[in-house]
Amino acid sequence: MAKIDMVRNLGVVAHIDAGKTTVSERFLFHSGKIHKVGEVHDGETEMDWMEQERERGITITAAATTFEWKKHEIHLIDTPGHVDFTIEVERSLRVLDGAVVVFCGVAGVQPQSETVWHQADKFKVPRIAFVNKLDRVGASFPTVVADIRERLGANAVPIQLPIGAEDQFSGCIDLVRMKAMMFTGDVTEAPEVVDIPEDMQAQAADARDQMIQSLADLDDAIAVKYLEGQDLPAAELDAAIRKATIAVKIIPVLAGTALRNKGIHPLLDAVIAYLPSPADVPPVTGVDPRNTTERITRTPKNNEPFAALAFKIAMDEGRKVVFMRIFSGMIEAGAEVLNVRTNKKEKISRLFQLHAAKRERLDKAVAGEIVAVAGLRDATTGDTLCDPRSPILLERIDTYEPVISQAIEADNQSAKERLDFALAKMADEDPTFRFHDDTDTGQTLIRGMGELHLEIIVDRMKREYGVQARAGKPQVVYRETVLKEGDGHAVFERDMKEQMIYGEASCHVKSRARGSGMEFKRNLPGAAALLPPHIVDAAMQGLKDAASSGPDGYPLEDVEVTLTQVALKEGSNGEIGARAAAAEAFRRAVQAATPSRLEPIMAVEVTVDDEFLGAVIGDLNQRRGQVQDVGSRGAKRLVNALVPLRNMFGYSTRVRSLSEGRATFSMLFHSYDTLQG
Repeated sequence: MAKIDMVRNLGVVAHIDAGKTTVSERFLFHSGKIHKVGEVHDGETEMDWMEQERERGITITAAATTFEWKKHEIHLIDTPGHVDFTIEVERSLRVLDGAVVVFCGVAGVQPQSETVWHQADKFKVPRIAFVNKLDRVGASFPTVVADIRERLGANAVPIQLPIGAEDQFSGCIDLVRMKAMMFTGDVTEAPEVVDIPEDMQAQAADARDQMIQSLADLDDAIAVKYLEGQDLPAAELDAAIRKATIAVKIIPVLAGTALRNKGIHPLLDAVIAYLPSPADVPPVTGVDPRNTTERITRTPKNNEPFAALAFKIAMDEGRKVVFMRIFSGMIEAGAEVLNVRTNKKEKISRLFQLHAAKRERLDKAVAGEIVAVAGLRDATTGDTLCDPRSPILLERIDTYEPVISQAIEADNQSAKERLDFALAKMADEDPTFRFHDDTDTGQTLIRGMGELHLEIIVDRMKREYGVQARAGKPQVVYRETVLKEGDGHAVFERDMKEQMIYGEASCHVKSRARGSGMEFKRNLPGAAALLPPHIVDAAMQGLKDAASSGPDGYPLEDVEVTLTQVALKEGSNGEIGARAAAAEAFRRAVQAATPSRLEPIMAVEVTVDDEFLGAVIGDLNQRRGQVQDVGSRGAKRLVNALVPLRNMFGYSTRVRSLSEGRATFSMLFHSYDTLQG
């Protein structure tokens, strides 16, 4: 168990196929955690341990492991790069202190690169950029650095310079120490440190000067020495780079090719030199669940009250395993913790250190660590787990709404029960996966983030739970909104078990700007404002309940809802009545405000040879796409378009056909817009 300043909680993130998992595998190999390198293309990686991951050569779930590098303990999470599994990146970044962002040396910044970058910005995660695959034809380190600056708005500062290009890539110049690191020897050993080749000395001096200027803009001590022409020792530059990186003011950029084991040692050295320990990041903040206006901070010390965030749920042979980041205090196997969401105590039966699909039992875990626990039956992603004597509620992890659905049917009632069990388990693991029964058709509808997401769900259902079910074609998950303003009024009156239930409510709805979401307000007259708070809260909940299903059965989006009246009768159960009346008032208000359906619009980027550009653009236009930009990246053309999701089914096959198999594309959710046609 390392001292906290010797711990790094690290994520590896990137666009799909940039080489994230290969980088992670090389970390494990070069650190001695594993003794045989597994390759993604051979389906033999440690971190991609699910059958589907190994078959498809992609990462689906965030896998965690722990290894040592130069007496530092590194908790590593390898995350997916495919857009359908974005939630895995989001919840991992929420609990990490630093990240290595991998960029392909040929493709540069790609759509999912932008998504994960903005997710890291959201949580203010310090990061290092690693330009990978520099041995590939068309790879360009300066082009990718410029891409990071322009497309991501990042202060990218190269601290290395590649020696050679494409198949001649053989080393890097360390701009801090002004030495060359050659990767020509034994790939398992550290690079050979030699003098900078004569033909690169001027280029290296210029690159070092640019690096120091970037640091001088942020560090007065560096600026003074630079302006006075004083020598800047490596230790001072390292300290300045570390300080600026932790403050997310610069992004150090390193070079290499992970598949060929080039650049891995310097990258690991940079992780411990420049990325923060849990003690270097600000204390975690939360609120007292008994008084949510009171802010609480917890520092990463073992003598602080225990506080942790559950960031992932997984099933291990049918048993629930909860991944958690400990922000303060320490915990032992057998201890009781408070789940703040449920306000119930739960017992941690076992603690584990992680290594992909393997678990190593622990007696205790301390502040700053990422561990897995068994025994927490009710925990879900985003739950705060804490000392029952010192409760704290940490910020939950955002989730995403599904954009695609699919009908599945079991063969018989017995199979239906197994199906429901399997789906419930998978929904427990994945906050972006939902399911419900369609009362009209008797089918089960599953919803997710994309075709691949649902394909993996159905495949896992068969392999892991032995459930055979017929699956229909994927369908778009629409939203609904209102185009005008409308009012609704309703009275709910019913006798149930010799008790009168009564409620009366009115509300007003109007449209909001596209993409602004739902807003629920109250504007009650004097008499209604004097009602007990729980009655008004029940009415507000009724509005929210009704907003989950509009006239066509889809959730409402971009609507402002105002509760304008609540009334009761003496002697009635007003809480149930107010909630039911408000829900009906909302439905009537929506009908009066011209309801309309919204559809998901996807941001599509196609990379294609110039000779096929016209065919690709023509096809996107036929799909009602709006081409936003046509640019270039090396010899390839880049087409960016906004296209309705319903018109993108089967696009992968079509674009390969149009380009003789040479085009690639990626697709991200962009926004909802009014359904046309």
